[in-house]
Amino acid sequence: MLEVRDLTTSYGSVVALNSVSLTVVESKITTVIGANGAGKSTLLRTISGLEKPSSGSVTWKGESLLGKRPEEIVRMGIAHVPEGHAVISALTVEENISMGALFRRRAHKQDVAQATEELYTLFPRLLERRKQLAGTLSGGERQMLAISRALVSRPSLLLLDEPSLGLAPLVVEQIIDSINVLSQKTGLTVLLVEQNANTALSVADYGVLLSLGKVAAYLPADVLKADASLRAAYLGY
Repeated sequence: MLEVRDLTTSYGSVVALNSVSLTVVESKITTVIGANGAGKSTLLRTISGLEKPSSGSVTWKGESLLGKRPEEIVRMGIAHVPEGHAVISALTVEENISMGALFRRRAHKQDVAQATEELYTLFPRLLERRKQLAGTLSGGERQMLAISRALVSRPSLLLLDEPSLGLAPLVVEQIIDSINVLSQKTGLTVLLVEQNANTALSVADYGVLLSLGKVAAYLPADVLKADASLRAAYLGY
């Protein structure tokens, strides 16, 4: 279980997260929604060690994450897919995926190979393009690759930031559905940040609504999705 308590993260005088508290239940999908500037990406970056909070606590399975380097957090079973379909353009698809398993390759070589094959089954288009340079892929394929590079490390917790950004609705649906299937089949815990509230809440178990760095609501996803007053007040529809 991921526990975030009274977490505050600032950029200079700008408070991006203001005493945020939430729980991410193991083997469930929790989605964080909110308008631009709500603090969604900062939340993931703080959890994964890329940003340092000024106060509060973050624990995963009872162990504190604060003060640990990002690579230490990865070794604890937490993988972060940042927004922007970030891949290494000059490497092939299979080389990009291989980069995600560097710390496991020596001790778990056979399992890394198996995990890679499972990802090609999850995203068949990557199998077709495995020898292709990542820089030549479409936006949707690059997002699939970024997710695969994170998943090949066999994480227990996946932090997924804005997977729908700039993608066609059908591609978004395929990616979100794939993550949902993976969570149900393997027990992967997912903390999903997404502006497309309806898409995200449709697959999530719990929903967190952030507004100006604060938690405005933390509810079962179906309850949050059905609450028209919250949507109107904080999401504008």
